[in-house]
Amino acid sequence: MTRPLLFGIVAGEASGDSLAAALIPALRELYPGAQFIGIGGPQMLALGVETLAPMERLAVMGLVEVVGRLGELLRLRARLMQELDARCIDAFIGIDAPDFNLGLERHFKERGIATVHYVSPSVWAWRPGRVKTIRRACHRVLCLLPFEPAFYAEHGVDAVFVGHPLADALPLHSERRPARERLQLDPDRPVLALLPGSRRGEVARIGPVLHAALLDFWQSHPHWQVAIAAINEERRVQIESLFGDVRERVHIYDASLGADVGRCVMQAADQVWLASGTASLEAMLIGRPMLVLYRFHWLTYWLARLLVKISLYSLPNLLAGTTLVPELIQGEARAEQVLAMSERILAEDSELTSRFQVLHRQLRCDASRRAAMAIREVLDAHR
Repeated sequence: MTRPLLFGIVAGEASGDSLAAALIPALRELYPGAQFIGIGGPQMLALGVETLAPMERLAVMGLVEVVGRLGELLRLRARLMQELDARCIDAFIGIDAPDFNLGLERHFKERGIATVHYVSPSVWAWRPGRVKTIRRACHRVLCLLPFEPAFYAEHGVDAVFVGHPLADALPLHSERRPARERLQLDPDRPVLALLPGSRRGEVARIGPVLHAALLDFWQSHPHWQVAIAAINEERRVQIESLFGDVRERVHIYDASLGADVGRCVMQAADQVWLASGTASLEAMLIGRPMLVLYRFHWLTYWLARLLVKISLYSLPNLLAGTTLVPELIQGEARAEQVLAMSERILAEDSELTSRFQVLHRQLRCDASRRAAMAIREVLDAHR
C-alpha cells in the first residue's frame, strides 16, 4: 500500500491560518489520510498540522521591518527546506507570505515537487516584476480575487480564481444580537469595533491613533460600547497597555473566546475601525460600515510610494473598483481624520450593504473545494 500524501504547507499570519484550516479538510476529502507539515497557527494545529516553528515568527509587514529580521527569516527558511526535503513531501503549498514562501516554492519546484501559491501577491499593484519570480517558483497560483488571473495570463503564469472561503462561510446577512450576547454586551446599545491589527508593529502604529480618536468619539457618543479584538494573548497585553486609561470602558477579547474572535466583534458592531488587511474583506462580507487605516514604518512608506501603481488599497475598494469605504493612509491616519470619517459614515444613508452583498456573491464559489481541486490537477500533472 502507498503511504498517505504528505503536504508541506506554510502560512505566515492569521488570515493564512484560516485559509489553510478550510483547505486542509477539502484536501483530505480528495486524499484520505493526507498529512501536513510546515508552519501554521492555532487553527492548523487543531487539524493535526505538524508545525516546525511558531507562525508569529513570519508575521512581519513592510520592507524595512523585514530587513530588520532578514537573517532570522533566511535561517528559518533554510531549516524548513532541509526538514521538508528529509521528509520527502509530495507537494508544497505556500499560503500568502510571498517573500518567504516563493523561495521555498522555487526550491521544491526545482526538485520536481508540485508547488502551489495560495493567495496572489499584489503584483498587479506594486513590484510587477515579481511575476517572473512567481513563474519560476510555482506551478499554479490560486487567486482570491476575480480580476487576478487575467494579469497572470499575460505573463505566462498558470493562475485560477477560486473565490474566498470567508464568502462561503458567512451568510449574506449577519445579525448583531447573537454576537453581542456571546460577547456579553448590551444588545440594545450601539457597538464600535476596533481591530488594530495582528502584528506587533501594526498595533504599535495604529493603536494610539484609535485610542485618541475613541476619546473624541465618546464626547459625542458616550452611550456607544467599544469592543476590541486581539488576535492572541500577546496582542491582548499590548492592546491593554495602549488602552489602560479607559480599560473600564472598553471590552477586549482574544482567541480564548474562539478563533473567530475578530469576526464576532465585527458582527456585533454598528461601525468598524480596522487596520488594513483581510479584516476589511471580512467586515465587508459581514456587511458592516468601516474605515480602514494604513500606517507603516516611514521608510517603508517612502519606498512603497515609488513602487505602488494603484490608488485604492483596501480589499472592498479593489473589488468594487471604486471607493466604497474610506482609507486613511500614513499621515492621513490621524485621530481627527478617523473621527471625521466616522461621523460621515454615521450621517450617510447609502446603499453600502447591498453593494457589499453583490461583492459577497462574486466571491462565494465553494472556494476551498475549488482550491483543493486545482491543487489535485497540479499533483496529477507532476507526480
